[in-house]
Amino acid sequence: MKIDPGSHIPIYLQIADGIRDAVAAGVYLPGEAIPSLNAMSIQVQVNANTVQKAYDELAREGLIYSQRGKGLFVAEQGKTSAKTSARQSVHRAFLDGIRAAQAAGMSVREIRSVFAAALEDSSEKGN
Repeated sequence: MKIDPGSHIPIYLQIADGIRDAVAAGVYLPGEAIPSLNAMSIQVQVNANTVQKAYDELAREGLIYSQRGKGLFVAEQGKTSAKTSARQSVHRAFLDGIRAAQAAGMSVREIRSVFAAALEDSSEKGN
């Protein structure tokens, strides 16, 4: 998981998005443990309180749950919840990009062309 400290997206949300993406991709399956607060804070090199905030967000969404003394686990509906959240996040990102393109005076055709090129670039890199 990559964290961009210079991003306008708060670090705790970047961590939550990373876990969400991993669950959606099947890296963490329902019932499986996710990294502990300490392990994740070491992995992404941030304060454990930041990781706690991300995990609280995921718990509120119903993506993960805590078992006292055992750790944090992916909820049974975790993959479905993660995919739904990912779709919403992508939709918001597309809207932001479209609005920026419109503000720059780009036509619908130009926007589609840029989107197609970005999608092609993504496919070529194996993303």
